[in-house]
Amino acid sequence: MIGIVAVSHSARLGEAALELALQMVPGGGVRVDVAAGAGVDADGTPVLGTDAVAVATAIDAVAADCDGVLVLMDLGSAVLSAELALELRASDVPVRLAPAPFVEGLLAAVVAAAAGADLDAVAAEASGALAAKSGQLGEADDVAAGAGAGTADAGAGGADTGGADVGEASEDAVVRRVTVRNPLGIHARPAALIAEAAAGADVRLRRLPDGIEASAASLTRLLALGARRGTDFELIGRGPGAAEAVERLAALFDDGFGEGTEEARGEATESVRPTPGGGAAAADTGAPVAIEPGAVLRGRGVSPGRVAGPVVHVAPPLPEPDAGTVIPPDQRDAEVSAIEWAAVAVADQLRSRTAQATGEARAILDASRLLASDPELVSEATALVRTKGRTAARAVWETAAAHEQALVALGGRMAERAADIRDVRDRIIAEILRVDMPGVPDREEPFVLVATDLSPADTATLDGGHCIALVTEQGGPTSHTAIIARSLGLPAVVGLSGALEIAEGTAVLVDGERGTVTVEPGEAEVASARAASTVVRFDGRGRLGDGHRVPLLANVGGAADATTAASAHAEGVGLFRTEFCFLNRVEAPTIDEQVAAYRGVLAAFPGRKVVVRTLDAGSDKPLPFANADEEDNPALGVRGLRIARRNPALLDDQLRALARAADAESAEVEVMAPMVATVDEAAGFAERCRAAGLDRVGIMIETPAAALLAAELFAVVDFVSLGTNDLAQYTMAADRLLSDLGELNDPWQPAVLRLIGLVGAAGRAAGKPVGVCGEAGGDAALAPVLVGLGVTSLSMTPRSLGRVAAALDAVTSEECRRAADAARGAATAVAAREAAARVLSETGER
Repeated sequence: MIGIVAVSHSARLGEAALELALQMVPGGGVRVDVAAGAGVDADGTPVLGTDAVAVATAIDAVAADCDGVLVLMDLGSAVLSAELALELRASDVPVRLAPAPFVEGLLAAVVAAAAGADLDAVAAEASGALAAKSGQLGEADDVAAGAGAGTADAGAGGADTGGADVGEASEDAVVRRVTVRNPLGIHARPAALIAEAAAGADVRLRRLPDGIEASAASLTRLLALGARRGTDFELIGRGPGAAEAVERLAALFDDGFGEGTEEARGEATESVRPTPGGGAAAADTGAPVAIEPGAVLRGRGVSPGRVAGPVVHVAPPLPEPDAGTVIPPDQRDAEVSAIEWAAVAVADQLRSRTAQATGEARAILDASRLLASDPELVSEATALVRTKGRTAARAVWETAAAHEQALVALGGRMAERAADIRDVRDRIIAEILRVDMPGVPDREEPFVLVATDLSPADTATLDGGHCIALVTEQGGPTSHTAIIARSLGLPAVVGLSGALEIAEGTAVLVDGERGTVTVEPGEAEVASARAASTVVRFDGRGRLGDGHRVPLLANVGGAADATTAASAHAEGVGLFRTEFCFLNRVEAPTIDEQVAAYRGVLAAFPGRKVVVRTLDAGSDKPLPFANADEEDNPALGVRGLRIARRNPALLDDQLRALARAADAESAEVEVMAPMVATVDEAAGFAERCRAAGLDRVGIMIETPAAALLAAELFAVVDFVSLGTNDLAQYTMAADRLLSDLGELNDPWQPAVLRLIGLVGAAGRAAGKPVGVCGEAGGDAALAPVLVGLGVTSLSMTPRSLGRVAAALDAVTSEECRRAADAARGAATAVAAREAAARVLSETGER
């Protein structure tokens, strides 16, 4: 067995990194010790630093039970202390100091050691963890190459091919075909489970159809495979214990690595659809499928709105250039020049598009321009031409594939950036080959754009065109497709398996809030969507027919959204979702970076109210620096204000940044916390805000507990805002991301309306404001009911302002109260909606 010693300046960091690593090997079987910190001071406070004697003691303690010891260090003097510890130690087992990233290296080393790898292999696995990070950060080739070389022979199962193509398994091999079934693919935890299950046996995974192989014992190689849900593999086992190991691995794949599968999540009807003959054809059989009229397909809603229109597919990507052509040496200079000139031309094209774009689209296009100008991408591609005789197009393809694989291996948000690499690749190759660039077709009529994924450059050009909604098979809530769709106000659904099976020209109804696409919807559904998508101008003053004021505010996620909202005459901002300033990062932004982001929003509303929600990470919006890697039930876990329990500095830094931004701008800043359930939480948040210099403090009412305690909460805060999306989810115990439970996640549910009524009554008694910033705030039919329940302001997407204003202008305060009483007295959501409509229609007739 190989033991591991982790050397860190911080005892907390060392223990946290160890806790994370040990979660990868729940079965144990590895000896790890942490030598961290330099003791404590007189007050018992841990002192940062390293102690060579403590490191030597840890090495000796681990060496007593092990055949070798690997030492990982965080930085600076930790390396010096580890080197000195080698002189001070009493044991004589082999010890290796690993130049590996501390957290990722520790994780990889623990998994390799638990699988029974020797010291060289464990060290190689730890060093290999640097390769993915180096690729992401654009480090020099020799760094990434060195790390990659270190993993070439990693794992107990034998030498790794490093991604080379291989032939068929030999006759004496045990072979099983499996499919990745869990939603997130092979990320760190499934990779660790694979390595653990394969321990002691020679098993390899061969990805189909491209033949890339990895040892099942190598965590880093498994991650580099970039396997998503639906990826097929061959498990190839040889030698003693191989058959049993292959069976264990096959069971892991079938079970979705304990994370569930499409079927287990109740999505079988979406991935297996009825055929004309009445049977069922699985999506991976290749058999033609027919989607029946009225079928509701589910993905992930990332930009709200409901629209209907015909499907148009994005033009397919360029075919893969031939790998067999070898350019003679005397012609390679011309191929190199073709790459260099094509990269310059593409960068110029993207620069031109950037100049015409605004807001987040501009920033994303500029990032693509920089990628096309990346000297590493060009130099790597030209090196392939000069050394291996690749054609210019093939060299760009292979270089881009390596960069893309590095991103995919990181998983999560980083994997979503792979679309950017493919986009720039296709643009450069199209320029080299002098062919048309694939992308968004030009149409004269409104259409719903359907694609595998959308490049940032294409998505950013949709503004002002005839595209009315986006549907993609890939992508997530932080992909460029999602970000730009929100900034353009286009309804969008991403991650919709089988989206490309919807035939071009088919009418669909896209619901960007619920994440659903209805195929061939009925006339009534289409009419409803068209009415909802009609933009009604707002004059900037929300009021009832009797003159009672109801401010209509906007929900925004950044400066570009705020500018759009101000142009739509929103009276202020009722919800500034600050988490969008934190996305696409592996660490929290600095206070200065936050100040700049917040000022961009505040500047759009001088002298007007801007309600800022502090970081709402977790559940469906996890952030790597704020949330744990995995929770059994993240919707009920550490999210919103609860993050401050683990990381109080994250909240305190945000409050300081908000206070500085408020001082620099003239907007009337109010701050509220999400996910509050107790009076103590609200009081503690209010105290921290006021200590930071923020005077107007509120909370989100998203839990039934907070709604029931509204009267007591008003004693410690200045206002509340109802997050109706989560309030419905928690009241009805129904995941709001599941379309199968859509009828439960309806703000018209009487239970939800009654809780809103309790909050409204408490607000009236306290004389304090009650806002609504959930999607219900933009529902024109529900708005009068909410006002009747005691809501004093409504916040929504800017496109809904005029429609809601018109609905409120047609009723009086008394009529709103009567409609509210009728709705909350009903027994079902349908009855509530009908009861309110009946009251308001009678009013209109009079």
